[in-house]
Amino acid sequence: MKGWSNETLHADYAQSLRIGRLIYDSETEHQRLRVFENDTFGRVLTLDDVVQTTEADNFIYHEMMAHVPILAHGAARRVLIVGGGDGGMAREVLKHASVEHVTMVEIDAGVVAFSQAYLPMLSQGAFDDPRLDLVIADGAAFMRETAGGYDVIIVDSTDPVGPGEVLFTDTFYGHARAALAEGGILVTQNGVPFLQGAELTNTMRAFKALFPDWTCYLATIPSYAGGPMAMGWGSAGTARQTAPEVLRARFEAAGLDTGYYTPEVHLGAFALPGYVRRLMP
Repeated sequence: MKGWSNETLHADYAQSLRIGRLIYDSETEHQRLRVFENDTFGRVLTLDDVVQTTEADNFIYHEMMAHVPILAHGAARRVLIVGGGDGGMAREVLKHASVEHVTMVEIDAGVVAFSQAYLPMLSQGAFDDPRLDLVIADGAAFMRETAGGYDVIIVDSTDPVGPGEVLFTDTFYGHARAALAEGGILVTQNGVPFLQGAELTNTMRAFKALFPDWTCYLATIPSYAGGPMAMGWGSAGTARQTAPEVLRARFEAAGLDTGYYTPEVHLGAFALPGYVRRLMP
C-alpha cells in the first residue's frame, strides 16, 4: 500500500503503519534503516521494514528489559547491553545511580549515528553519560572474548534473521552465562510467543541447560503486534524470588519515573498464560 510501511516478518500475518512523513531512508552494509512519522506512534524506526521501536511505546520494552533484572538483582554495578543502538536501553539502565559502568556492544555504527540524529528522544543523552562505554563490534564475538564479570546482561537484539541470528544460539547463551558475575542475570528479547513460539522454545531449552533459574516474562507493546512479547530470564541466583516489599523499596530508592514498570507489574509479568507455558521445554 502506497504511503504505508508494510511489515512481513511473519509468513501469514502482517501489520502496516501509515507513513505520515518519511524522515530517513538509507541502506547500510548490514540493513536498511528507515525513520518515519506516524500520528499514533510518533517517530518509528524500522530495520528491513520490521518495526524496531517507536517514539510512543518504546518505554514499555526498555523499562521491562532494564528495570526487571536490575531491581531484582538489587546490587547491579556492571551491566552489558548487546545491541540497543538506538540508546533507549542505555537510557533506562543509566537511570540507576547504583550502576557504575555500562558496556553497550552494537554491530552497526550507522544505527547509533542516525539514532542520535533522528531519534534523540530515545537516548535522551545516554550516549554522553561517562558511565557508558560504546563498543562497535559483533556481539557474539565480544561475548566470546570478554573477561565478563557483569551483574546484568541485556540482549536487546533484532529478530533471529540476518545479523541478529547468531544472538539466539546455544553457543552465544553459553558465553553469556560465563560472562555473568556470581548471582548475575541474563535477559533476552524473545519475540511474540503467539507468532514466534519456536524462538522462545529454543531459547528456553538453552537456558534450562545453563541456569538453575530459567523462565520468561511478558510485556504488551502495541507496535509489536500479535500479543505480548516474551523476555527470557536466566540466573544462577535467587533474584526472581525477591519479596514484593523489597522490590518496592528498591524502586522507590531508585527514584524512577516509569510509564509501565511497577513492582507489581514486575511480579505479575512472570505469571505465564497456558499457551506460553506449553512452549517451555
